[in-house]
Amino acid sequence: MRYHQLNSQLFVENRKKFTSLLKRNSLAIFTSNDIYPSSADGHLPFKQHSDILYLSGADQEESILVLFPDAHKESLREVLFLKETNELIAVWEGAKFSEEQVFNISGIKTVFWLSEFERVFNEMAINAERIYLNGNEHTRARVETELRQDRMNTWIKEHYQAHEFERSQPILHRIRGTKTMLELEVMRKAAEITIKGYKRILKFMKPGVWEYELEAEFMHEFLINRSRGFAYTPIIASGNNANVLHYIENNDQCKDGDLVLFDVGAEYGNYTCDVTRCFPVNGKFTKRQTEVYNAVLRVHEGAITLLRPGILLDDYHNKVGDLMTDELLKLGLITKNQVANEDPAWPAYKKYFMHGTSHYLGIDVHDYGLWTIPVEEGMVFTVEPGIYIPEEGLGIRIEDDIVVTKEGHENLTRDIPKTVEEIETFMAQ
Repeated sequence: MRYHQLNSQLFVENRKKFTSLLKRNSLAIFTSNDIYPSSADGHLPFKQHSDILYLSGADQEESILVLFPDAHKESLREVLFLKETNELIAVWEGAKFSEEQVFNISGIKTVFWLSEFERVFNEMAINAERIYLNGNEHTRARVETELRQDRMNTWIKEHYQAHEFERSQPILHRIRGTKTMLELEVMRKAAEITIKGYKRILKFMKPGVWEYELEAEFMHEFLINRSRGFAYTPIIASGNNANVLHYIENNDQCKDGDLVLFDVGAEYGNYTCDVTRCFPVNGKFTKRQTEVYNAVLRVHEGAITLLRPGILLDDYHNKVGDLMTDELLKLGLITKNQVANEDPAWPAYKKYFMHGTSHYLGIDVHDYGLWTIPVEEGMVFTVEPGIYIPEEGLGIRIEDDIVVTKEGHENLTRDIPKTVEEIETFMAQ
């Protein structure tokens, strides 16, 4: 692991939250992601499945976690199955986890090698009434690839047909949406590294620089701070590129007079940061850029104020839509008549602000979380309104990461310059 080892209590607490919601005499199983081939004998870098990470911290391929809180044998209530290391693996890839390392990482005492999985799992399963299977039930997921967990689910259903089956995802969506204090510590670290990256590129940016050069500056800063890199594919969009919401080519030159939209965040310990800022290439906003930027900033700050315990996310997004409508009317981009005759399913403001304002943030950038319950203390959201005007070659979005607290909020990324004055002052140094 490149990152410093996380506190094992983080995963102990997460498992307690999960198992407390299981039906009596049930076990649940979680598997690693696959290692995906590229071509010839190559493969893509391994990225662990977020559910097994959340519950164990086992950041290694071919791992299996089984939780059976009502097991008669205490040793079988939490079990990790791991790939056994050997001299050949140690030479070519580096040694895999030892039992002691896994305990220090996860707090799980019982570890078996994968070769013993079927024997041990059978002993657990025959004493359980039901098995919780995992899947991908994220509302944004569009998965066409058969995953390791899919193959595991098929195998279990074939071998344990008389068992009852349940879904782990509803529980995970409930508990992963609210972070523990230990999780927030890791997210603050990811935010700290992200802040360093933004301050680095503010000093580097000038007319003529290329978008990919700015991407490289971020990556340098992230890596020297023990991050594995970007939490998601970075967007560095100068000029009219900012009007492509998922612009990831990052291959244009930044011209004098343009703004650059940065949607970039670091990950640390597998937890993510997600930030957007817009900076002028030459260090100075034009009058029109300032006018639109400040409109977005007012919506951004108003949305943060709205994001408090007790509000429903649908109501929150509707209220932010009202804020954006007011700003677009002031800018002359929409008319009162358009608002009066708008389609409620696609309000007038959507012409210039077509995406949502907030999403859950955590191990996944678009993290798990329920949209049917009131916002509560400990939830973490992005707040990211934007105004996009292709006919003017101007696209502006401002995004921070917000922890909902009892009294309001904590802004994890507040130290990245955000007002026009802060940005111009920082770039003039």
